[in-house]
Amino acid sequence: MAPSPRSGLLSSLTKLSTARTARASSWDQTGRNRDNWIIMPGEERVLADLEGPGAITHIWMTQSCRIQPGPGQISPELVGVPMLEIHNALGVSWEVVDPDYYRKIVLKMYWDDQDTPSVVAPLGDFFGLLNSLSGSYDSLPLSVSAKEPELNTFGGSAAFNSYFEMPFNSRARIVVENQNDIPYLQYFYIDYELYTEPLPEDTAYFHAHWRRQKPNAGWGPDLQTNSIEVAIPNLTGEDNYVVLETEGQGHYVGCNLAVRHFQGSWWGEGDDMIFIDDDTWPPSLHGTGMEDYFGHAWGMQHNAFLMNGTMVHEENVPGFHHSYRFHMTDPIRFQKRIKVTFEHGHANHLSDDWSSTAYWYQTLPSPVLDIDPVEERLPLRPRDQVEELPLPELSPAQQAARAASAERMKKFTEARDAVRNERRAEIDAWEKANAEQARDVRQRFLAASSVPVGGGVR
Repeated sequence: MAPSPRSGLLSSLTKLSTARTARASSWDQTGRNRDNWIIMPGEERVLADLEGPGAITHIWMTQSCRIQPGPGQISPELVGVPMLEIHNALGVSWEVVDPDYYRKIVLKMYWDDQDTPSVVAPLGDFFGLLNSLSGSYDSLPLSVSAKEPELNTFGGSAAFNSYFEMPFNSRARIVVENQNDIPYLQYFYIDYELYTEPLPEDTAYFHAHWRRQKPNAGWGPDLQTNSIEVAIPNLTGEDNYVVLETEGQGHYVGCNLAVRHFQGSWWGEGDDMIFIDDDTWPPSLHGTGMEDYFGHAWGMQHNAFLMNGTMVHEENVPGFHHSYRFHMTDPIRFQKRIKVTFEHGHANHLSDDWSSTAYWYQTLPSPVLDIDPVEERLPLRPRDQVEELPLPELSPAQQAARAASAERMKKFTEARDAVRNERRAEIDAWEKANAEQARDVRQRFLAASSVPVGGGVR
């Protein structure tokens, strides 16, 4: 009797496949080294527009968004790098990172001919950089590599990776929308495979959705966590925080969770309750506490494992805790619907700021996914108190210095905006070229595979 074929995590590497690997990226199509796209305020850019059947296998991104409070000494058209990285104290340049910009960019993904996205999340939160607060971690499907000097800072530089498999039958579109009032720079790889035959009918499509409750409406936020007074029953789960609620057939594969805790005690005493299909009470999965759901115990530790862990720990950044749990080997399956919920404090007594990104696979059509407006997405970060006084009476030399600075800023801004407009037109061409290059790769692959162009798409 022949042995059964293996179907483990890496077993596909032992089998040959009639597939073609390709990439859409931000490479400088003039052959120079400006390998990024400038995304202007209010713009949407299609990073990849791919014809199927196929699957996205890997996404890498890094990005930057700098505010320029004053003029630099180097004219923008003479700068060959995206940011100067010269300390502001030296007086050569003046650049300040936008601390909230990871929440101001929205990532969207569309599968096949759908008009509504199957993925909607702030860019940072999708990959696990939550609350625009940088923290490194390494899990099986996602990772963030934060720049060491900017670790645990708002808007800190970081590289993102996704290894979620994202199949598409006829088309895939990956889109970013800049909902900021200033431009930002986007570097990216989108790696994918092309197939000759349509996807199987039982294919489940990748989804992700970001939610926030600011704050959760708790009945006793002034009562001490774990005190005897808050130990009351919760036998319905009605007021729990909702991570995911969707209808269809599929499987939930995990989430990340950002908590901005206000009481200064412990945010994670609530249980996870996951309702599947026609559940009433109790739900199919009922847990014992947030640290337990996230695979830790006795609080959360400073660990980042393949399936569970911490990106930002409240001991490093008081009041902030960011966690993740992936169900890659233990997916939670549903036939009709699923509702993933967490208590915010035992019996929902706490009123903290919670946000999360849920990841799941399901059949199409996708549910209609929305997102809060940008002003409702911004993190509740600590603010520095600044004392401001009116200017004193100025001497002629002081007046001249201020006037000279204003004139230099005017000229600097004009030169900077001219460079931005030049780059914007360049990115218009690169965006179209990415789609054309993807179509050309597919046509050459099908021709080499002896499949008629247009065949095997649907």
